Amino acid sequence: MTTTTTPAFVHLHVASGYSMRYGTAKPHQLVERAAAFGQPALALTDRDGLYGAVKFVRSCMEHDVAPILGVDLALGPEHPERQRRPGRTPVRGGALVDPRLPRVTVLARGSATGLAPGEGWAALCRLVTATHLRGERGNPVTTASLVAEHARPGPAPDPAGPSRLAVLLGPDSDVGREVLAKRRDRARAALERWVALLPRGAVAVEVVCHGGPEHQPGSLGQAGRMLALARDVGVPSVITAAVRHADPQDAAIVDVLDAARRLVALDARHLDRVTTAGHLSPTPLMHALALDVVQVSGPGLVGGGSLAREQARELLARTTALATECIQDPRSDLGIGSVHLPEPGVLGIRPGTNPHHVLARRCRESIATRYPGRSQSELGAVSDRLEDELGVIETLGYATYFLTVAQVCDLIREMGVRVAARGSGAGSLVNYLLGISGVDPMRHGLLMERFCSPLRAELPDIDIDVESARRTEIYERILDHFGGERVTCVSMMDTYRVRHAIRDAGAALGLPPPEVDAMAKAFPHIAARNVRNALSELPELRASGLDVPRLQLMFDIVERLDGLPRHIALHPCGVVLSDSVLLDRTPVEASWLGFPMSQFDKDDVEEMGLLKLDVLGIRMQSAMAHAVDEVERVDGTSIDLDDESQVPFDDEPTFELVRSTRTLGCFQIESPGQRELIGKFGPQTFDDLIIDISLFRPGPVKSDMIIPFLNARQGWKDPSFLHPTLIPALEETEGVVVFHEQVLMIVAETTGVTLAQADEVRRALGTPDGQRQIEQWWRPAALARGYAPEVADKIWEVLKAFASFGFCKAHAAAFAL
Repeated sequence: MTTTTTPAFVHLHVASGYSMRYGTAKPHQLVERAAAFGQPALALTDRDGLYGAVKFVRSCMEHDVAPILGVDLALGPEHPERQRRPGRTPVRGGALVDPRLPRVTVLARGSATGLAPGEGWAALCRLVTATHLRGERGNPVTTASLVAEHARPGPAPDPAGPSRLAVLLGPDSDVGREVLAKRRDRARAALERWVALLPRGAVAVEVVCHGGPEHQPGSLGQAGRMLALARDVGVPSVITAAVRHADPQDAAIVDVLDAARRLVALDARHLDRVTTAGHLSPTPLMHALALDVVQVSGPGLVGGGSLAREQARELLARTTALATECIQDPRSDLGIGSVHLPEPGVLGIRPGTNPHHVLARRCRESIATRYPGRSQSELGAVSDRLEDELGVIETLGYATYFLTVAQVCDLIREMGVRVAARGSGAGSLVNYLLGISGVDPMRHGLLMERFCSPLRAELPDIDIDVESARRTEIYERILDHFGGERVTCVSMMDTYRVRHAIRDAGAALGLPPPEVDAMAKAFPHIAARNVRNALSELPELRASGLDVPRLQLMFDIVERLDGLPRHIALHPCGVVLSDSVLLDRTPVEASWLGFPMSQFDKDDVEEMGLLKLDVLGIRMQSAMAHAVDEVERVDGTSIDLDDESQVPFDDEPTFELVRSTRTLGCFQIESPGQRELIGKFGPQTFDDLIIDISLFRPGPVKSDMIIPFLNARQGWKDPSFLHPTLIPALEETEGVVVFHEQVLMIVAETTGVTLAQADEVRRALGTPDGQRQIEQWWRPAALARGYAPEVADKIWEVLKAFASFGFCKAHAAAFAL
C-alpha cells in the first residue's frame, strides 16, 4: 500500500446498493470516490451476500484501488428453532415487529497473512452459502459457531495458524448492543466468547462514530466505550464509517430505503439515521473522528494531548494493517482471468488422457456420419476446416468446454427432449460434429471466428433451445449428473424502475395508497431516471396533472432510486458448470423454485471464467415435440425431425407453404411484418430463409436495407457490390451487408488481416470511440491494398453504419432450422 505524508486510511465496512433497500451507491461510485480521496484500498461488505463483489473488483482494477471483500450478516442463536419469531404490536392484529437481530461484519483475509491463494475468499463464499441454506429463504441468519467453523484454516485446523476470516464486532453486534446499554460486564463476556471461539487474531472491535444521541448506535459515547472495552480485553480495534451512501447528500435516500424495507412511513420514530454520517468519508475526517473517539475512551485522554494523539494514530494504523491483511488479488484469490471448467473425469475421460485428443477423435469419427457419400475433395475441405478449429481450441485450452456442452446435449436427448443450439455457436464445425448444433457451417458459409477466436479472452457462448415444458426437468438432470458442487443457476438482479420507485417513494412519504398506485400505473415501463422526461414528453402524462409542486420531492427520490437493486431472482435460462470447487468461487442461495442460485449475474460468472450455458425453454420446441407425438399416435409414423432424409432442407411443398405467407405458428416467420416480407421475397431455399430472418430486424428495417435487397433479388435493379473484390462476400445478399460474417470478410479483404482479427474490428465498431479508432487504422490499410479513396469512402460508410443493423448469420441459420 502507498505511503504518503498523511497516513492512509481504508474503509472496512461499506454497503453498496447491492445491500438491497439499504445501501444507496453503486459499487463503481464508491470506488471512484475512494480513488478521488487517494485511499489505496476499499472494502465492500454488503448485507447478506456478495452480490456486487465482481462488479466492485472490476471497478477497483480500473481505478487502481485494492479490493477487500466481506459481508454484513445477521447473527442469531445457534439453534434456529430457538430464535424468537417476530412478535406483534400491542394492538390486536397489529403488524409484525422487526426483531432487528444483531449483525457482524466478516472480511476475507488475503495471502498477506500466509494463507494459500483464494483461501480467504473461499471461506467467505462458503460462509455466505451456509448462512443462506441453513434457515428460511430470504432471511439469512448466521451464528457465531458457523462463522468460527469457516474461519478456521485448512481441513486440519492449526490453532496457531492464520484465520481465514476477520470478524468485526461493531455498534450493532451483540457486543455493541451491550455496550450501548452500558452493561459492561455482559459486553466483556460477549467479546471474550467471540475471542475464545474464533482463531487467534480473527476478532476486532469495530469503532463507529456517527454522532447523534447517546441512546443511538454509533454515538460518540458508545464508540468511546467500545474502544475502551477492546483495550481492556486486549482485542484489536479498528475505526470505520459504516458506510451506507457515497455522499452526505444521499442520506435522505437512506431514510426512504429504510421505510420501504420496513413497510413504514417516513417518520423520526422509524429512522436509523439521525445525522448525515455514514458516507464514504475523506481521510482527514476519519483521522479527526479517531481522535474524537480516543478522547472519550478513558481518563487522561480528554483534550487531545500527546497520549490521545498517539492512541488515535495506533487506531488508524490497526485499521490500515487489517486492510492490508484482507486485500484480495483479483487473479490469484478470485480466479478472474482464468477459466474454470469441469474436470475431465466428470466427462468420463480416463486419468492421464488429454481431453483435446478425446475431442479431436470424436469429431473426426463423426465426419463419416455427418457427411455421408461426399467426394474426397469435399471431405478434404471438411477435414481442413476441422483441423483449423481444433487448433484454435487447443491453443485456448477449451476442449473440456466443448465436451461439457456436448455431454449436456446428450443428456437432454437421452431424456427424449428436443434440443438445438442457437447463436454464433452454429458457425462451428466442431459443434456440428459433436451434435451440439444441427446447422452445417460448410454448407451455409458460416465462420468459426464469429463464435470463437484465439484473440478473444473470454469463453465462447453457446445457447441451447429446449422444450419449454421440460426445462426444469433438464435443470434437475444436469444437477444430478454433475453434482451440486459443480452446478448452480445464474441469478439476475431486479432493480428500481419508475413504477417500483414511485410505489416505494410514495409509500415512504405517506401518500394515500390508491393515489400512489394510480401514479405508478400512469407511467410506461421506463427507467426511473427518465421520470421527468416522461412527464414533459408524453401527452397522456402532461395532461395527468402529476407535475405539481407537492409531488416534486417524490420525483426527486424516484430519480435517485434509479437502478438500485431491489431483489434477486433466478435467471430464466443461465446454468453454470464448473469444477468441484465452484462453491469456493461463488456464494449460492436457494431460488424460489428450490434450485441453487449463484449470487452473481450472467456478466459476473463470465468475468469469473465460469462456463455459463443458456438453456432456453422455447414453446415452439414443445409444439414440435407434441406434433411428432401426435403423428405417431394417430398415424403410427415415427418422425425424426433432425434426420434430413426424413425432413429434407429442399422440400418444395414446405417452401410453397412458406411463400403462401400462411406461416402463423412457424417460429420466426409468423409476425404480420414477416409474412409481408416473405410474400415479397418468395424464399426458394433454406439459405433464403436465413436471409429473410436476418433482414426482418429493427436495424435493417430502420436503415431501409430491405428495399435495395428486394429490388436486386427480383431483378428490378442491378445489385451494387461496392468493389469487385467484395463480390464473394456480398453476392448471396445482392450487395447488401446483412450478416456479421460479411463484415469479417470485407475487413479481411480490404486490409489483409485474418478473420479472427477482423472479428475484433467488428466488435470495436459497436461504440463511437471504437469507430474512430478503427477508421484511423482502416483507411490507410485499405488505400495500401489498392482501393481508391472514393471507394474506400463508400466501404467505410457501410462498415460504420453496420454497427446498428448487422445480424449473426449463424444465429439466423439456427433459427431457420
